[in-house]
Amino acid sequence: MVSQVSAQLVLAAKTGPELPSIDDFLPDSILFQGTPFAINRIILIRIVATIVLLLVMCITAKRAKLVPGRWQGLIETLLEFVRDNIVYQVMGEERGRRYVPMITTLFFTIFAFNLCGVIPGMNMAATATVTMPLVFALWTFVQYWIAACREKGFFKYLRGELMPPGVPLPIDIILGPINLLEVLIIRPFSLTVRLFANMIAGHLLVATCLAFTQFYLIESPNWGIKPVGALWLLGGFAFVCFEMFVAALQAYVFAILSTVYINQSYPEVE
Repeated sequence: MVSQVSAQLVLAAKTGPELPSIDDFLPDSILFQGTPFAINRIILIRIVATIVLLLVMCITAKRAKLVPGRWQGLIETLLEFVRDNIVYQVMGEERGRRYVPMITTLFFTIFAFNLCGVIPGMNMAATATVTMPLVFALWTFVQYWIAACREKGFFKYLRGELMPPGVPLPIDIILGPINLLEVLIIRPFSLTVRLFANMIAGHLLVATCLAFTQFYLIESPNWGIKPVGALWLLGGFAFVCFEMFVAALQAYVFAILSTVYINQSYPEVE
């Protein structure tokens, strides 16, 4: 019996399911082909997710009551979490008040975009290509440079980053280019790659599990390997749940790192 099932698995492996690839993240245009306004599937997902997020926030704000219901309570809890546990915890209330709208926007937008990867009909995170994470990272980049120039002045900030006080001159010569590289490239690059690489990996894992599920459980005529498809289905369900956790985690990590980078541009860290 075991040998028969093994033979069926080998036979199935020769034909194999259609596995997802990186090419899935660069689909052909579906609207306005051949124009500067061409829209492919992932751009359409971003547009839909943005509209839904705005509608949810606007309707919740419009129907807000003094004694909140469950939905209003949930939204207010998330807003307070971002304000108190991310912005104020890193920057303090006085300094952080300026950045609450920005960091809240980053958190909720990235969270909503990430969740698109597990929503039926979308099945692709809107942050799973480099474009959107890069836009968010550049927003952070611009904000910490604005904060640095406003609070310290451009040259004073740059001198402090390249030549930290108390460091011997020979070490400064070595650390200077590294610190400049960190401020100009490494910070935005790390924010970008961390977000979109995690979402690509999650999408590929879920899609692979579902591809094997369809192949073994539906397409394969061999009933002996149907339980293998059931195992892949369980694995897909587990990865979907894990992706929902990662969607929130990556939004939190991006938001808190952005807050830290901006805070480092101030004269002192509180």
